[in-house]
Amino acid sequence: MQSCRCRDLIGFHGDRWMWMQMTFEAGKVGTVTVGGKVYRFKRVQWHSPSEHTINGQRFPLEAHLVHGSDDGGVTIIAILYKYGSPDSFYFQLKKKLAELAGDKCNYGEENAQVAVGLVHMRSMQKRTGSYFRYMGSLTTPPCTENVIWNVLGKIRHISKEQVDLLAALLPAGDARPSQPLNGRTVQFYNPPNSTISFEM
Repeated sequence: MQSCRCRDLIGFHGDRWMWMQMTFEAGKVGTVTVGGKVYRFKRVQWHSPSEHTINGQRFPLEAHLVHGSDDGGVTIIAILYKYGSPDSFYFQLKKKLAELAGDKCNYGEENAQVAVGLVHMRSMQKRTGSYFRYMGSLTTPPCTENVIWNVLGKIRHISKEQVDLLAALLPAGDARPSQPLNGRTVQFYNPPNSTISFEM
């Protein structure tokens, strides 16, 4: 998944929810294997502030790399961001985010979208060995269950300006509130020499 042809960047409006996602042209743009099953990369969604917390801490931004299997299964890789140096991935989206923000439709009542073109995904693929895994649900309607969540243990840096560009397209309080575990088990995988960004 070094570079992919992105289909569009869309701001969605639902009955009570708004969210933003970047989708990709059909075809093989990357896969991940979880539990022996192959999931194909479908889209990226963003939420500000983060929907996941670590030790009760919420972060300024969270990206969801959504993958789907041929039998309808879903697994999501979640990347958490804290303020720091700019993230190189978002430099290539700066003009398109501004274009989406300038769309003349009534954002919040109808969808808006812009074509993005070729997107280089290498910086989104930074390795981190540690991650949390649990069975949960989608965080946007219809909040479908049986989603395998993989929350990376390394918190990435992003500039406040980059977060502001993304957050300007999202409603205030875009993040779904933290949900009770309801008997779910959250597993933490931390192989030797892995990088984590929080207190154990």
